[in-house]
Amino acid sequence: MGKAGAGKGRSPTPTPNRDGGATAGGGGGATAAPTATGGTTGVGRSTLHANKTILKTVSVFLASGKRNSSNQQSKAAAAALQNKRQQRQRRMDELSGKVNPKLLDSLRKKTRFTKDELDALCRIYRKLVSNCQYAAKTLASSSSSAAIAKPHAAVEGIDRIVFRELLHSTFDIVTEEILMERIFCSWDKAHEGLPLRLEGWLIGLSTFLRGTPAERAAFCFRVYDLNTDGFITKDEMFTLLRNCLIKQPQDEDPDEGVKDLVEIVLKKFDLDKDGKVSLEDFMGTVTAEPLLIEAFGQCLPTDSAVVSFFSTLQV
Repeated sequence: MGKAGAGKGRSPTPTPNRDGGATAGGGGGATAAPTATGGTTGVGRSTLHANKTILKTVSVFLASGKRNSSNQQSKAAAAALQNKRQQRQRRMDELSGKVNPKLLDSLRKKTRFTKDELDALCRIYRKLVSNCQYAAKTLASSSSSAAIAKPHAAVEGIDRIVFRELLHSTFDIVTEEILMERIFCSWDKAHEGLPLRLEGWLIGLSTFLRGTPAERAAFCFRVYDLNTDGFITKDEMFTLLRNCLIKQPQDEDPDEGVKDLVEIVLKKFDLDKDGKVSLEDFMGTVTAEPLLIEAFGQCLPTDSAVVSFFSTLQV
């Protein structure tokens, strides 16, 4: 009885559990606090889930970017192919003398020709190109000239030889070789020095035949600007005027007379007195004195040649 009473009167000794917490009694008593391992595991699962979500979002974004890039490349390739087909069809139309309606409307806005005149000029263009092709084949058949003709065989249009013959025989342009070359190069600003294509040929012809005084003056300035730097220098004036003047046999030094003329002309054209003639100088001088528009050599048709040319269009 005494031992049993003593046993009942003592409090049970707490025994440590595996995690360091105390458990009251040997029976299944309640845990005093949540364990650290349970909290850490929960946080780890949340972090892992968040990382998986981020990775999935990035993957979707990259896949979307690849699809967009692929679509853009496909569209660009399709557009390039369509443009190539249009250019090929346009070249075929040019050579056959046909003008596509959209191009015809565009040319009517860019030139001063009527629809009938454009049709007639397109037929002339076709004949001129045929002449160029025939000349190229003739040159190619010659073994000594094959190397010269070969680089130009793939370029369609009106070449220098046919163009110069046209200026001389149709528009009464009788001038030095250097001016003939500059007229050809200045005809189409967008493709300087290359064979003239249909659009460049018609736009240049519009300025040549029916341009305003300002347009024709600007064309003449481009012709006289031999090195295309935007100015007519004293050296360029000397070259142009020396080729235009008739040298007298008795002159000991004809170049001295040309140099004197250059000084006189420079004073007339150099409005801002900087020693060279800019486009503004040239336009200002020609506006005041229109007869000076061809002061450095002929590069425009005569009025009678223009009238005669339009009378032969048969429109």
